[in-house]
Amino acid sequence: MLARCEEIMRDVCADFDAELKEFNGEDDYVHLLVHYPPKVALSKLVNSLKGVSSRRLRIEYAGEVNRVIMHGRFWSRSYFAGSCAGAPITVVRQYIEQQKRPY
Repeated sequence: MLARCEEIMRDVCADFDAELKEFNGEDDYVHLLVHYPPKVALSKLVNSLKGVSSRRLRIEYAGEVNRVIMHGRFWSRSYFAGSCAGAPITVVRQYIEQQKRPY
């Protein structure tokens, strides 16, 4: 499901003329490194990433998604976004790659 989530989020980013540079996650969250143009409102991008992935994953993995989690919500309302303009891209990528990914 995590691999499919990455595919969906890459497609959503492309719709915003953005690029998903790095993706990783665990059972209950994901890490994304996204390069997006200044014309894109980050809140709209995140809302679309969450909304589209939630709809598609619920349909494609209907038997595996536990609808009781978070009162029926696939993602929580919150998110964290940070700028990495001062950090070397290799450091940010390394951080995301080192997150524990379930197998």
